[in-house]
Amino acid sequence: MFSMLAILMALASSQALSQAMTKGIMSPPSNVRPPYLQNVGIEQHLDGQVPSDLAFVDDAGRSVKLGDYFGKKPLILNLVYYNCTMLCGEALAGLTGAMKMVKFDVGNEFDVITVSFNPQETPAIAAAKKQDYLKRYGRTGAAAGWHFLTGPADSINALTKAVGFQYQYDPKINQYAHATAIMVLTPQGRISRYFYGVDYPPKDLRMGLVEASKGKIGNAVDQVLLYCYHYDPATGKYGAVVTNMLRLGGGLTILIVGVFLLILFRLEKLAPPRSGWEQSKLSQAQSGQARQGQARHVR
Repeated sequence: MFSMLAILMALASSQALSQAMTKGIMSPPSNVRPPYLQNVGIEQHLDGQVPSDLAFVDDAGRSVKLGDYFGKKPLILNLVYYNCTMLCGEALAGLTGAMKMVKFDVGNEFDVITVSFNPQETPAIAAAKKQDYLKRYGRTGAAAGWHFLTGPADSINALTKAVGFQYQYDPKINQYAHATAIMVLTPQGRISRYFYGVDYPPKDLRMGLVEASKGKIGNAVDQVLLYCYHYDPATGKYGAVVTNMLRLGGGLTILIVGVFLLILFRLEKLAPPRSGWEQSKLSQAQSGQARQGQARHVR
């Protein structure tokens, strides 16, 4: 199998690449890819619907359809093959590490669907891989929310086509050349976000899940962050929106000043009235200051 580094270096060698990559950082058109990577890449299908009727087998050997996991929570979908010796393990480890850094729990706020795109792999292989990564994740309840699937070639082909995942098999080495990404899906199975590579920033992953859920998970801080940071499909990352940050900063400044003035006003209203003696001393002090000022003026 070709490593991610080799793929990126080979793709970057084409001078036309920088002009052609308009649908995501892993999806240059086939005419600028090296011959041995002609069918390798990721083409974004944002807001595309993942077919709900595709048949797979879960890690317990049960027949399932993708739609069985739709309708309740946002989902993370990632495509790997379990006997991959390099890149897929890195992608799964990166996803596991990112999820450990996010306070949302698999099986509670969101679910994960990991699908093998090798039709020769079995539920037993999927079950062993699941146990490995559940142990790494280390949170209770995750087993019910992280699904490791295998399936027939027609289901795999329909799924990979729907999400724009392009790969190619090399019979000489009995391995697959492929790129890596995870897709965040809405509870209805629509593609909301793509995150590329094998290292997924926890901040981006959390914001992607909050957006996919339409605010049903997360808190007020997440909504503020989503106001200041927007997803960029070209990079697969969230970037700061300066104008929104300035608006938010200006609004907070006005709010703080207003609260401060309100506190001063209320303190003044609550202060006890001065006694007659205090008023007399204050008047004498003010008169003395006025006479001193007149005297200095005359000099």
